[in-house]
Amino acid sequence: MIKKVSVGQLRVGMFVHDFNAGWLDHPFALNSMKLAVEEDLRRVFAAGIRELFIDTSRGLDVDAPTREEAAVDTEQQIRQLDQVTPPAERRSALAEELARARNAFGEGTRVIRNVMEDARLGRQLEIESAKSAVEKIAASVLRNGNAMMSLRRLKNVDDYTYLHSVSVCAMLAAFARDVGMDMGDIHDIALGGLLHDIGKARVSAAVLNKTTRLSPEEFTLVKSHVVLGSDLLRQMPGIPPLTFAPLELHHECYDGSGYPRGIKGETIDLVGRMSAIVDVYDAISSERCYHVPLSPAEAIRKLFEWSGHHFDPQLVQRFVRSVGIYPVGTLVRLESERLGVVIEQRESSLLTPVVRVMFDIRHNHYLAPDDVDLSRPLGTGGGDRIVSHESPARWKVDVARFL
Repeated sequence: MIKKVSVGQLRVGMFVHDFNAGWLDHPFALNSMKLAVEEDLRRVFAAGIRELFIDTSRGLDVDAPTREEAAVDTEQQIRQLDQVTPPAERRSALAEELARARNAFGEGTRVIRNVMEDARLGRQLEIESAKSAVEKIAASVLRNGNAMMSLRRLKNVDDYTYLHSVSVCAMLAAFARDVGMDMGDIHDIALGGLLHDIGKARVSAAVLNKTTRLSPEEFTLVKSHVVLGSDLLRQMPGIPPLTFAPLELHHECYDGSGYPRGIKGETIDLVGRMSAIVDVYDAISSERCYHVPLSPAEAIRKLFEWSGHHFDPQLVQRFVRSVGIYPVGTLVRLESERLGVVIEQRESSLLTPVVRVMFDIRHNHYLAPDDVDLSRPLGTGGGDRIVSHESPARWKVDVARFL
């Protein structure tokens, strides 16, 4: 039986089924193993892991919820967020905004690529170009954030570092808007999101792109990107103070287990706590050379599992309201055995978006696209329910066609 346990319940002789740390570089060669000696327990706690899964059929048992019981509890927490406050008014339709969002996303990618190359070679950084790109990204997000969110789902694994930076920039802009920050602060925070990983330009690409477990020395080198990036930007004039928070604090954890400073709780600046959530959400829901992405819904569930330990739980809830459980561009399977692409979030419910239905699973053929509002009953344009997220690659669906 698979059970979810806290690290305080671990004992020598238990078998770890899953360290439940897909975004942490834990110090073990495998993601499952038997805890053989006390040193194994100390290493688990030192890695910042707070909850994990054990297999009681292969090691000692303990009184703890099963994996299924823990999943039900998480699902109930998410459903409590289903009735949400309507988001800020969007001034443009999705179809109208997509072209502008695509241009802004592309410009942001080109700029951060150039900035990181300049940082790698020790050249002067073109911060003004970065500020200009950020303004366009933020403007698109404020007109209709769904357009930018749909683009971040179509990232190329080979350009992960750059595209991750642009995605964090865009999501931080949306998050900052939803917590009530003014336009000037939104621009400064989003600039920090775009530049938050700039220190990686000073870390070996061979280490950053390594597909196997990092050695302790390599892990220390990767963690140094925070300090390297901070040192780099602090040598430059004209960097707004708020811009440093995403860069310097995105790896700090709410329980103090993060780095480089190991600060905890509300000692971590609000923008830093926001940045940690955004950075991890994008990382675990993106395809990388060593990582299969989680669906948006699965990524949200992981944030809830880790909130209270690694993340500010109240801010996790605010973030979920910001991005939605099924973001625009998500391919979903409906109870009617049809596939559809989410094209609009409903103001009244995170779980009942508008879906553009376009494929019949039972008969394996495309349908004439039909927009279904899942918040409405049968006979009034609704009457269906999402049962799962689906992989566009598996069904060979070009999601962009249906946006």
